[in-house]
Amino acid sequence: MVIADTSKDIALMAHLLRRTGFGSPRSELDGYAKRGYDAVLSDMLNPNDQTRLPDDLIRRYHVDQSELRIFEPGGGNWFFRMITTSDPLREKVALMWHRIFATALSKLNFTKAILDQVEMFREYGMGNFRELLVQISKNPAMILWLDNQDNHKNAINENYGRELLELFSMGATNYSEDDIKEASRAFTGWTIGNADYMVVRMNAASAWPYNRIDWYFEYNPEDHDNGDKTFLGETGNFNGEDIVDIICKQPATARFISRMLYHHFVADEPQVPQWPYVEPGNPEAIKLLMDTYFESNYDIWSMLKVIFTSDFFKDEAVRLARVKSPAELIAGTYLIAGGFEYPEVDGFKADGSGPKLGKQLLNPGFAYESAGGATRMGQMLLSPPSVEGWYGGGDWINTGAMVERVNFASSIIGDINNPGVKAIVEAVKSVSVDGNLSPETFVDICLDQLSIFEVSDVTRQELVDYAGSTGDLVVSDPQSEARILGMLQLIVTSREFQLN
Repeated sequence: MVIADTSKDIALMAHLLRRTGFGSPRSELDGYAKRGYDAVLSDMLNPNDQTRLPDDLIRRYHVDQSELRIFEPGGGNWFFRMITTSDPLREKVALMWHRIFATALSKLNFTKAILDQVEMFREYGMGNFRELLVQISKNPAMILWLDNQDNHKNAINENYGRELLELFSMGATNYSEDDIKEASRAFTGWTIGNADYMVVRMNAASAWPYNRIDWYFEYNPEDHDNGDKTFLGETGNFNGEDIVDIICKQPATARFISRMLYHHFVADEPQVPQWPYVEPGNPEAIKLLMDTYFESNYDIWSMLKVIFTSDFFKDEAVRLARVKSPAELIAGTYLIAGGFEYPEVDGFKADGSGPKLGKQLLNPGFAYESAGGATRMGQMLLSPPSVEGWYGGGDWINTGAMVERVNFASSIIGDINNPGVKAIVEAVKSVSVDGNLSPETFVDICLDQLSIFEVSDVTRQELVDYAGSTGDLVVSDPQSEARILGMLQLIVTSREFQLN
């Protein structure tokens, strides 16, 4: 791997911003680098300004996002949040938990219930893992997804008890079938309060297009099994929260969550079902995170801080060790393209000028372009393929998905009407002193403007050969803009852009 002739501080900053969020336009990186790694990381972990565009204002300009029974508007809603948020790490963490605590539109048939779950991830996802497990256990979307409304004291349903242990906390092989049964008994009575009403309303969907109401958690003590239970070696009259307490104390839980965080923020791990049999790629890092888990009383924020301040995170060897998920690719590409300025929330100005809206915000097809694009790449946001969610890593790459990834990135970055793209083109032209750019310089400047600072010899040489096939870039040439756009499009097809 070649490190481009760019400040290592800037390259490290780009790495940090990709992993703690969805990247940053090149025009902003110098400012971040001047502030310093520690200061920027502190802002990511402790954002002073967590303002966001109110949901009602989003729907004012994205009218289709009021229709929350289908996934594209709901997915577009979340993509818009990813792109415009002042707290990108929170969105990145929410995306991680969505992949782990997978609930899907395919069964729930109600997008808002899943968006409400995502909002819960924003609130609790960077806090105490014990509290997060309690909240997901009370979440209506999860209750219906794993049938806990059918889990009764005289007829237990093991779906939630099983997945709580296998997929959400400890991983396979660390518990017994009896533990599943006992956990399921403890969660009897954890249900939703308006289930019967919702059945009636959902059956009348054709008559009431906007018929859905929020589901809410209800604990029914009359349906709870109050008998003694033996779970993971402990015996007592356990309720659901007691089960969570016992789970959180287990070394297997610490290891599972540590590998998850490493997998999502540092480097791709083997697929989750292999974890009982395959050692982590960096056992020392996992041990450090496990220690932090217990020392901080299960605090996810503390574990994230350890990751982002660690030598293993800053190591150049992990800069391209993750395949971007479709959501990360789409959000990051839109951030480069620009055009997502906030509307002025204080209304029209005295001079009569109205809200300033970016091109993309006004685009009525944005929800379908973003959410639909992610689906074609293999990540139907708000509707994971199964209770196991998405494994990530190499699973994101196959022939069909790769074509969609390349086509999406090249179409967005190849559009000069996107303000961020136009700014890149002008920046490339401005580098020339005498009006000419050699193929090598042309390539290096384009890579720099796309914040790609780690590139293989093979990739760079192929780009240089392509640029050299038509000679030096002559800035005054009417075709120079098209050549720059073509080079940018070629770069976003590279493994260096598709990786993270």
